Amino acid sequence: MKVLAINGSARKDGNTAIMVRAVFAELEKEGIETRLEQLHGTKFTGCTACYECFKRKDKRCAVKKDKINDLIELMVDADGIILASPTYFADVTAGLRAVIERSGMVARACDDMFARKVGAAVVTMRRGGGMQTFNSLNSFFFIGQMIVPGSSYWNMGFGREIGQVEGDQEGLKTMADLGRNMAWLMKKLQG
Repeated sequence: MKVLAINGSARKDGNTAIMVRAVFAELEKEGIETRLEQLHGTKFTGCTACYECFKRKDKRCAVKKDKINDLIELMVDADGIILASPTYFADVTAGLRAVIERSGMVARACDDMFARKVGAAVVTMRRGGGMQTFNSLNSFFFIGQMIVPGSSYWNMGFGREIGQVEGDQEGLKTMADLGRNMAWLMKKLQG
């Protein structure tokens, strides 16, 4: 089994990646392969509403000037998908929003190709605005007919400077619980 995490943070290996790796630690204990794709330094455009994906149905976006098709391919291959984002003005980052729009449209065009995969959101923030970010990520999973495990609290970590989330013990516990629940669910679904 494989889990792909897409980190929408502008900072490579920042707080959001730290929280994702806390989830990964539990998944890896259960023998699940993990892969982290970080969007830092990349520029994506959102969906252009060309609807070529509905005409071609080839599991690819018609916009080819960036690596979103590579991400879509990894998403198709994964059994579980984690979307992770810091909170920017009470929502997901622009790069991750573009991934959501374009991969989501391609998935809908191709018979909901992410349906019944396991999906989980991971959110980091300095102080507030995280619930909207969390809800935006979960909306992607729900409209795609994905299955979302819960955790012991909302899947959030608090910290601004890189590494500050490591002091958020409740956030780290929430990520560990999420990883265990995600692994359990994936095994049940495969069973």
